Amino acid sequence: MIFAISFLVIHWYLALFCQSFYLHRFVSHGMYSLSKFWNFFFCFLTIIAQGPSFLRPQHYKKLHFRHHLNSDKDGDPHSPIISGNIVKMMKKTYDEYMAIDEAKEDFPLLVKIGDAVLTRTLFIFVYIALYLLFTDSIWFLLLVPVHGLMGPIHGAIVNWCGHKYGYRNHELDDNSRNTLLIDILMMGELYQNNHHAAPEKPNFADNRKELDFTYIVMWFLARTKVIRYGNS
Repeated sequence: MIFAISFLVIHWYLALFCQSFYLHRFVSHGMYSLSKFWNFFFCFLTIIAQGPSFLRPQHYKKLHFRHHLNSDKDGDPHSPIISGNIVKMMKKTYDEYMAIDEAKEDFPLLVKIGDAVLTRTLFIFVYIALYLLFTDSIWFLLLVPVHGLMGPIHGAIVNWCGHKYGYRNHELDDNSRNTLLIDILMMGELYQNNHHAAPEKPNFADNRKELDFTYIVMWFLARTKVIRYGNS
């Protein structure tokens, strides 16, 4: 039981961090710069963290650009306002993701390996093996699909809840919301209203009552020179 809970929580937040910090704030918005080494490191870490649900960085970027350009309007690949339910929303996202043409990646071989069916399948077998080795019940294998769909689960929560439930600090022409005052669940990604009001702002929190946990990690990484803002 302890292993199952620990593994699920660690995997949840590691995959979430990679999606928020690397795919969203770096690849899609360029909020900070990385050396080639650290860019490779976080791309590799994203593959390890997302596993079977690894999202190709440039595919993610293109989808996210469409989301900001057409937020909650026709052309938005994942809007609860356009889609009738969360399943339809994620099906639409998947279809648009799969229809994207190949784009130039920073590390094409690495991304190709991470995107391969064999690699994704191996991750599933690793999850199964870990639960069989470190738990005492096969019922824990029911958690394997959660691990395998970690990326889409995070996306579904952010895009559905962040454009449907919560409060607004900014009156915009979309339905973006800040779902949680202290967003410990999605590490700041549920401050969608704040983010849509200032898409290039690294800190998604807008006031002292809000906490963006991804930005807190970014603050530490900036202090240690792993990431750099502007001319710093």
